Amino acid sequence: MTSSHQNNATDPVNAALNYGYGFLEGECRRAIHGVGLEPAVGFLHDSSDYQTKQSLVYDLEEPFRWLVDLSVVQSFESKTLDLDDFYFTGDNYQYRFESEAKVHFLKVLREQFNSGVKFKGRVLKWDTVIEEKISELAGYLVGRTPNFEANEPAPVLERADNQASREAILRLTQEEARKRGIGKSTLHYLRMNAKTKESFRIYSKVRAKLAQEFVR
Repeated sequence: MTSSHQNNATDPVNAALNYGYGFLEGECRRAIHGVGLEPAVGFLHDSSDYQTKQSLVYDLEEPFRWLVDLSVVQSFESKTLDLDDFYFTGDNYQYRFESEAKVHFLKVLREQFNSGVKFKGRVLKWDTVIEEKISELAGYLVGRTPNFEANEPAPVLERADNQASREAILRLTQEEARKRGIGKSTLHYLRMNAKTKESFRIYSKVRAKLAQEFVR
């Protein structure tokens, strides 16, 4: 689902965005098929008889495009992606991913979509929220539910590498890290990055293990 979305990108950032939007399209298309709605009939985008341009899929993408945008920003800030990870095709003046960089970026996307958010008294992953929202829409269309709110749940965005997090990492001892299941190499990586002014990523599993320290 992602390959066609790399077309027409004249710079690396837009190449990454297009690839990410292709990933999001796949998640939305899967959710729509899961509830049995017709993906070609939408509300915001024009209908089309072209197989890959299905307006309801694009409609469902809109509230979740920020997941891709955030993934791209974080990837370039943390050097997960860099200019050297792209190559320029001289025949059509477009940028493409190097294969290894694509794998790294896909990992960032999956982690972003697997991050949790509070919704209806539960903590759900964002890919599950997409399924929940299309199910809500289906219920609204057949009259089972009285309304449909596309802007809920709202994301709560905060940097994992803020000053409070950096200080918490630096005061974490090896013994405390061991008790939380954080290995020496991971702790070394965290400390090394926390001492710099550069942006860095803390993966969700590590953030969960650090959570007690962060809230002190």
